[in-house]
Amino acid sequence: MFLDFFLILKNQGVPVTLKEYLSLLEALHKNVINQRVDEFYHLSKSMLVKNEKHLDKFDHIFGEYFKGMESITNEDFFKIPEEWMNKNSEKLLSPEQMEQIKAMGGLDKVLDRLKELLEEQKERHEGGSKWIGTGGTSPFGAYGYNPEGIRIGQNESRHRKAIKVWDKRAFKNLDENVDLETRNLKMALRKLRTLTREGKQEELDIKKTVKSTSNNAGILHLEMVPSKKNNIKVLLFFDIGGSMDDHIKLCSELFSAAKYEFKHMEHYYFHNCIYENLWQNNIRRHNEHIPTYDILHKFNKEYKVIIVGDASMSPYEIASQYGSVEHYNEESGETWMRRFTEQFNNVVWLNPIQEKEWKYTRSIGMMKIIVKDQMYPLTLQGIGKAIQSLLN
Repeated sequence: MFLDFFLILKNQGVPVTLKEYLSLLEALHKNVINQRVDEFYHLSKSMLVKNEKHLDKFDHIFGEYFKGMESITNEDFFKIPEEWMNKNSEKLLSPEQMEQIKAMGGLDKVLDRLKELLEEQKERHEGGSKWIGTGGTSPFGAYGYNPEGIRIGQNESRHRKAIKVWDKRAFKNLDENVDLETRNLKMALRKLRTLTREGKQEELDIKKTVKSTSNNAGILHLEMVPSKKNNIKVLLFFDIGGSMDDHIKLCSELFSAAKYEFKHMEHYYFHNCIYENLWQNNIRRHNEHIPTYDILHKFNKEYKVIIVGDASMSPYEIASQYGSVEHYNEESGETWMRRFTEQFNNVVWLNPIQEKEWKYTRSIGMMKIIVKDQMYPLTLQGIGKAIQSLLN
């Protein structure tokens, strides 16, 4: 039974190993969990899934696989009329009353009894102790109470006593190409960290300590090293306004994640294309310009440059003098962009527009060429490729 589940996971691209599978069987043999599908779901997920990007795939496979197992005989077995489960009332019992209600004695007995009732029952029931219904003490239904039953049609847990939840599972999507959130972005950006040891020697080096102790006739000799620190240096540029208004939430989450992950980071804003001036405060953008030349002269080649924008604009804004929609630029956007690619060894462009749509916007193609083809979609997979490029 579980071997098939393991093989399906492996065949569908979830990198499970035989060792993990055997550990799962050992946990089941030692009764780490009760014999409940929900508990097995959490146990198997924690033991078989090593990376969050595979959680979505695992959840879908688990749902499909055990949905088939739960149906027992055929797909029509548990087709219960929806009106039977409508909430008209809710059963509220005292602790003493709950103690008087007896369990049926195991999953097999509960399922056998449910099958019998489905053959006998012809109408809706409410408040009883026998039939499938609502607001009662029957083991089958919703909004009532039973110490060992099957919850049917209720969208949430109340007493946490159900031995099988007959509801559709809703899994959170964590695949590589889905919309991002701050937590996912932190995980993706973390790959860019460069850890080096600097400063006071305050961290124990176990390998060196063991070796020094051995050379010291077994007398303990501690070897200390500086702690590891993330010394990656990042310049982050955000396109702001216009068509980028559609991506404010995503860019805000990216900025939040970057601030959290990188100690050495500077950020600047531009509109559509980088020209002779940038800014750090959008409210005062017209009064507090920062000359782009100052940035080029201030930061050295060690900085990793990440530009975020949809690159969707008139081609003249990139290629022409005076092409900007906001001012008369003396030099073209392409000229300024090429200064960045020449000044810094690592420059990438993250585009929130879906990659399949890039070909329909001429300016995206133009900018992609300028940044030496280092344009990536703003997805987990795209960020992963961008970071790999920055590390080369």
